[in-house]
Amino acid sequence: MSPLPASPARRLAFALALAAAALPSLLAYNVSPSPTFLNQALALGLWGAWVFVGVAPTSWRGPAPLYGALGLVALAAAWSWVGGALPASLALSAIGALAAAAVLAAGGGAARTGNKRLDLFALFCWAWLVAGLLNVGVAGVQVFLPDLPDGDWIAHSGLPGRAVGNLRQPNHLSSLLLWSCIAVVALSELGRLGRRAAALAGAALVFAVVLTASRTGLVSVLLLALWGLADRRLSRWARALLLAAPLLYALSWLAMAQWAALSQHAFGGSQRLAESDISSSRFAIWRDTWALMRMHPWAGVGFGEFNFAWTLSPFPQRPVAFFDHTHNLPLQLAVELGLPLAGVVMALLLWALWRAVRQAWTTHGDDGTARRAALMMVLMIGLHSLLEYPLWYSYFLLPAAWAFGFALHRPTPAPAAPGSGARAAAGMVLAALAVVLGAAFSVVDYARVAVIFSSSPDAPPLEQRIADGQRSVFFAHHADYAEVTSGVPVRDPAHAFDRAAHYLLDTRFMIAWARSLAEHGQLDAARTLAARLREFHNADAREFFAACAPAASAASAAPATAAASAVVTAQAFQCERPAHAPGWQAFLTPPR
Repeated sequence: MSPLPASPARRLAFALALAAAALPSLLAYNVSPSPTFLNQALALGLWGAWVFVGVAPTSWRGPAPLYGALGLVALAAAWSWVGGALPASLALSAIGALAAAAVLAAGGGAARTGNKRLDLFALFCWAWLVAGLLNVGVAGVQVFLPDLPDGDWIAHSGLPGRAVGNLRQPNHLSSLLLWSCIAVVALSELGRLGRRAAALAGAALVFAVVLTASRTGLVSVLLLALWGLADRRLSRWARALLLAAPLLYALSWLAMAQWAALSQHAFGGSQRLAESDISSSRFAIWRDTWALMRMHPWAGVGFGEFNFAWTLSPFPQRPVAFFDHTHNLPLQLAVELGLPLAGVVMALLLWALWRAVRQAWTTHGDDGTARRAALMMVLMIGLHSLLEYPLWYSYFLLPAAWAFGFALHRPTPAPAAPGSGARAAAGMVLAALAVVLGAAFSVVDYARVAVIFSSSPDAPPLEQRIADGQRSVFFAHHADYAEVTSGVPVRDPAHAFDRAAHYLLDTRFMIAWARSLAEHGQLDAARTLAARLREFHNADAREFFAACAPAASAASAAPATAAASAVVTAQAFQCERPAHAPGWQAFLTPPR
């Protein structure tokens, strides 16, 4: 069945929905330093434009609990900047993303007030179905033709035998594919997609989820079956399709394992089964997060400061990877905002979710089907947020907010004042326009730091590019990182290190920071950084700690005399224990 409606306006709506759902996930080209920035900027602009087509005379009061949760988190980000040490670039990026999510939630609610709401939701689902099927093709190339991807049109998979999509993350690909599965069921139930086509599309999408070998994807396939069990308003055929999803998954897994054995090709799923750590270090990071929460239960470590606090706190049994997120939304809120504020935010989200569930299950007919499908999209990404952090990416956050607003909005009485609905719609149009313009500005702003990492022969000197990048509104921290790690003279070491440290502490940065502290006489701080870096057992730090082995051997072989003391004194700072180890808060410096 054709997704294209007859009117030009609806054709435009479908084009915008398809572009917003598909293009960010299909864009393989990226520009350093962020591998996903262009995808996220594209999603921001296109989903902002999508809000235009769903605007109807309405009020902004629909998803009030959702507004409250987003607003509180935005205030926490602002306080972490104004009252804490979070750089302005990171705080403004977060506040902008949360504001855009509020606009999309309002747009989803507004879409329900018009008489074309089912058409709009069907277009939304068609867009995700087409995006999913296109990504099935990308997944197939990455697994079955791994030498074909060129990196610009189809990304190389860094995980042999696993599909990662052009977003280069298997969990992100599985999230998109599962949204597409929900869209298949919704379109079939709304009479927009034939059963045979729905069955074929659903089977292809579940097969592609197997190609990702994502454990989160496996759990989410079970959620599809749970939907089939719980929702008795679906047709028998739709419920059978949902209940068959785990069976299709199992058969696809067995078929891939057999194919890999016969063809001597890699299948990432088999390797995943052989891994000893079923949680992929999540259990370890959750243990450390719990320890941080116990140390800072009331105010947390500050919005955006988890990586900073966790990396600079002593955790001898920490995972070897540098984590910038807890991989669990409630834990992330609790450790950064503190238990009281995180509890309020989670209560608002759960209140909003409960209202959406109640309204979806009490609405009959096609309207109820659309509500429940939108709700399932929210539940699916919510489940992923207990094991990952997809909502930190605009290509998931914004459509999830729109679906949440669509599921949550309930009819309100007619506006008391004449024209108030039109004024609300005009305000929403302006808000959507601000999202689109914000996306365009972010691209221009990003170009100021992207040029730092380019190798163009006609580019200005590196020092000049870094200085210009440090004036970026949203990305100045990338310029600071480049300044302190590229070998150029650092004009203001304290300022540059202080800002860049709040984005992501990694081996290269920690070595440069420790050496700078040692050069400026802050030996205890430098030794503490070295001690924290040693806990990661990172291969890139071997050269940094190589000086410690000969010194330790000499010290152990020498008698306990002045000669031994001289050997110990001659050790590099990274080989010595700090006389007084400062806590992570001692490394915080409010932005200037």
